[in-house]
Amino acid sequence: MDKVFKALADRTRRYLLDLLRERGGQTLGELCERVEMSRQSATQHLGILEAANLVSTARRGREKLHYLNPVPLHEIQERWIDRFEQPRLRALGAIKRQAEDATMSTKPSYVYVTYIESTPDKVWHALTDADLTAAYWGHSNVSDGEWKAGSGWAHRRTDGSGIDDVVGTVVESVPPTRLVTTWGDPNDGGETEPSRVIFDIQPHGGIVRLTVTHENLASEQELKDVGSGWPAVLSNLKSLLETGSPLSQEPWEMPAGA
Repeated sequence: MDKVFKALADRTRRYLLDLLRERGGQTLGELCERVEMSRQSATQHLGILEAANLVSTARRGREKLHYLNPVPLHEIQERWIDRFEQPRLRALGAIKRQAEDATMSTKPSYVYVTYIESTPDKVWHALTDADLTAAYWGHSNVSDGEWKAGSGWAHRRTDGSGIDDVVGTVVESVPPTRLVTTWGDPNDGGETEPSRVIFDIQPHGGIVRLTVTHENLASEQELKDVGSGWPAVLSNLKSLLETGSPLSQEPWEMPAGA
């Protein structure tokens, strides 16, 4: 928390967070243009924000993309604000979201970062193996082309029905560090543009930083849905890799606010 408050104490860093709140996935060059400072100065500010876990990064080719990570800010809100001002702030938040929805020109994205005591190979295997995904996700992730770029994939129920709840294509596959897939509804006949999920796996000593970016979401409601779904799934994945077993109960079944 000390790092969070130190990072927020600087006006320039708060402005960088504002820029990333407006549009996630900006490069260093794009941010430098907005703040009118040298790349070296911007890099130092972003480094402090990243150390405080307020900013997460993901690689796309040679570019390093920056995203706002709202988790530390949410923890501050829960600790010092929500318990005292929850009803009034919820009403104001609803008004704010309605105003922002009316002017939103791009589809929302969601970013989640977690750290796992494991190796990139094991994390990759856990994301792409049908049996392992069934163990911690409640669905089997299966591919018709061994998770190579251009192959199809499906998020298949484990009840023996063979029903796919999500289907898509592998856009990019760089084992064991990066996997990009499209996510679509198998029942809409291709009428809706699919969203896209990016898994970035970065090793650091004996741990791995897993960044999941869910792009091109259809609405704020879908953003809210994946915002509760991904933390549950990835917590179960983390438990499986670090302890050998998923959580004792399916975390996505936990009621909101419990």
